[in-house]
Amino acid sequence: MAVQLDEIDVRLLRELEADADRPNVELARIVGLSPAATLNRVRRLKESGVIRKIAARLDSAAAGFTLQVYVMVTLARHDEAAENRFNREVAAIDNIIAADGVAGETDALLMIAARDVAELQVVLSRLSTRAGAQRLITLLRLGEIKPSSPLPLRATSVQSRRAS
Repeated sequence: MAVQLDEIDVRLLRELEADADRPNVELARIVGLSPAATLNRVRRLKESGVIRKIAARLDSAAAGFTLQVYVMVTLARHDEAAENRFNREVAAIDNIIAADGVAGETDALLMIAARDVAELQVVLSRLSTRAGAQRLITLLRLGEIKPSSPLPLRATSVQSRRAS
């Protein structure tokens, strides 16, 4: 089910994507609503699933995780039990900071942050031995080309996450 977004919703979402730590009073001033109306709109956007989460974005290198890699994973088996085991194991490994199921030659793409090669090796070993990975292709992340960017929103509609 689609959630209808008007121009004020789009402006609110853009402002929150740029700086989610902005006070409600400042957001209200920017979009031209009262603080109460702004709070109600943000609450509605959260409840509808358009806003999934508001969180801080950390600098991994500054936090001591100087090694970042993408890992393409091919599973040994593709039945439901094997996929559930893989998903549980990935969720349990703290160094895996993002994971997506993908279509194509591989089954999943993981983002791993590690303090050093030894820590990375522990994660890769665990994926191979406990998670059912048959093949791991590791790509060293050299640097950020484009930071995570806001969605190109327009005053139309977006799919509600609750519907899926």
